[in-house]
Amino acid sequence: MAFAAALSEHPLATHAVGEVIGQVLDQLGDAPDVAVLFVTGAFAGATDDLANAVRTLLRPRVLVGATAASVLVDAQEVEERPAVVLFAASWGGRLRTGSSGARAVHFASHREGEGWRLTGTGDVAVDGATLVLLADPFTFPVDGFVDELARRAPGLTVVGGLASAARGPGGNRLVADDLVTDRGAVGLFLPPGVPVRALVSQGCRPVGDPLVITRARDNLIEEIAGRPALDRLFETAEAVSPEDRSLMAQSLQVGLVLDEAKESFGPGDFLVRPVLGADRESRAVAVGSDVEVGTTVQFQVRDAASASADLRATLAEAAGSAALVFTCSSRGSHLFGEPGHDAETVHAHVDGGAVAGMFCAGEVGPVGGRPFVHGFTASVLLLDE
Repeated sequence: MAFAAALSEHPLATHAVGEVIGQVLDQLGDAPDVAVLFVTGAFAGATDDLANAVRTLLRPRVLVGATAASVLVDAQEVEERPAVVLFAASWGGRLRTGSSGARAVHFASHREGEGWRLTGTGDVAVDGATLVLLADPFTFPVDGFVDELARRAPGLTVVGGLASAARGPGGNRLVADDLVTDRGAVGLFLPPGVPVRALVSQGCRPVGDPLVITRARDNLIEEIAGRPALDRLFETAEAVSPEDRSLMAQSLQVGLVLDEAKESFGPGDFLVRPVLGADRESRAVAVGSDVEVGTTVQFQVRDAASASADLRATLAEAAGSAALVFTCSSRGSHLFGEPGHDAETVHAHVDGGAVAGMFCAGEVGPVGGRPFVHGFTASVLLLDE
């Protein structure tokens, strides 16, 4: 077996980590190529001891980890309760580790004027490689970092999530081998050739027609197809069903086409961003991203049924034997009414293979071939033997 995933809900951190290490040893043996540790907030203060136990007893060649409000393993989700999840992968010695292969990396950030200065443990901007990024949302400029990686290495896959165990700086923990820190970002770097595939389910479906932005400024859409954007929005709401109109009032999103060369657009062709508000005087609509004139746009809605259908359709694009899952803290029972939906769906897709992950304060993954930071999504890294 190349992959293993383990969960313990024991209320004592020392017992919990012993249980997950024992389960992984039984499934996979010791010294795996990679181990990933997810710890809920109740055990955040013990993360250093938990990571040390994993390093000492399991002896992974590479270890990364993060704290989260909730975690998942196989078909189960544990929401806001004490839990430890441990995932391990071994490719039978075929995976290089160290400076030229798989490795744990750490990035720190420091304020400089109005921007940030980043320092790190190695260059990860390598086309064809994969970076599993785990970041603290309070002390690391994730959006800017991801944008810079996309500029420097368009062929680099970036997938992961933002730690969610805390509501302010200093409360989260991140693990990179023997380092445990409460700030910055860590990552699992996988060199080119490792059989992985990253997918993002944005959980939305379009309403109305795709139209072109004809006037815009920063994140304000001022005109769509020659008419004020707010008027186009009201027209769309009048034309859809009462059910969709209600969803528009509750969870309105906008989809921005990333590849205008396509003749038609489906759900995976849009980068989804929230509608933040509107100005009735100027008739402009504010969205959660800068927009450009000439971009095709279509309004979107999100509900449990749409999110479920989109996750299944997204997973159908690729196969895998195991998976790491980074799902939004607003999914789970908050969206689907009970815990387990995303874990069960991914677990079934990998035919019962090892699945592990965390609930995030923001998810990272590729849409249209480049990485973005998302909200309300499920970002999945499928792994194969």
